[in-house]
Amino acid sequence: MKAILAGQDGAVLGQASPPVPKPNEVLVRVRACGLNRADLGMAAGHRHGAHGGQGTVLGMEWAGEVVEVGAQVPSQSGLKKGDRVMCSGGGGFAEYAVADYGRVLPIPSAQMSFEHAATLPIALQTMHDALITHGQLAPGGTVMIQGASSGVGLMAMQIAKWRGASLVVGSSTDQGRRSRLAEFGADLAVNSRNPEWVEQVLAATDGKGVDLIVDQVSGGVANQNLAATRILGRIVNVGRLGGTRDEFNFDLHALRRITFIGVTFRTRSLDEVREIGRRMMADLGPAVAAGQLALPIDRTFALDQAPAALAHMSDNRHFGKVVLTV
Repeated sequence: MKAILAGQDGAVLGQASPPVPKPNEVLVRVRACGLNRADLGMAAGHRHGAHGGQGTVLGMEWAGEVVEVGAQVPSQSGLKKGDRVMCSGGGGFAEYAVADYGRVLPIPSAQMSFEHAATLPIALQTMHDALITHGQLAPGGTVMIQGASSGVGLMAMQIAKWRGASLVVGSSTDQGRRSRLAEFGADLAVNSRNPEWVEQVLAATDGKGVDLIVDQVSGGVANQNLAATRILGRIVNVGRLGGTRDEFNFDLHALRRITFIGVTFRTRSLDEVREIGRRMMADLGPAVAAGQLALPIDRTFALDQAPAALAHMSDNRHFGKVVLTV
């Protein structure tokens, strides 16, 4: 089968043997794939959890049709041959891919295209887990999304509004992207490179700070996040695009009695990942089916144009998701 592999000098189009599903897995004929930042790192030869290394089939999320269901996949999953599904895992940039049944989710609307379905699994699961399971965002709560113009960030703001947040703050360092955050639920858009952004957040919350920050940036904003979070608030660290190490004000953390939570899929068990998918679909499935939670597609490329698609993402000029069609 055709597949996009991690080569010596980046992503390359090549041939790979079709994957054989394990008893707990589902084989899918891939129709579209969503690109993610981690794909750039793996294309450059880095590992992402258990995935990576030269010759690895790239791709972390995709959509398509079920071809085969493993013998140990529970009947209550409802998965059967021919189902239209959206998936997450590894090896998605190919004509066929496999995933654990817990990472294979039904496309919730017959009208939804494979291209749009392929943009959803990682954003929905990551941000439902961050905002609701760990962030405990309640109706009427206040929240800030650091790195809000990414696909995952755009979804986070929409989920927060769906949850009934009274104030949603989004950050982006790009003026053009910042001007579009209101379309996806932001009541206030700030530039996290402007030192005054903390004062803007405090002014919008009567000096208290937000209940919750979902942080995809960290690095140099870590201490500012502490200052912008209310006493007894929460910070959920999802990503570190701004740096994995920096100074941390332990005294400010203690003074504001903030709960600081780190999350990643890389160290979770299959059972934990299955539960994340189950909770997300139970809560958000109807809203996704109704079109209330969706991501814009910035640009679509054919599978054999994957190196160009990854370069487009690396240039950091896109807004929304970059998608491959197979």
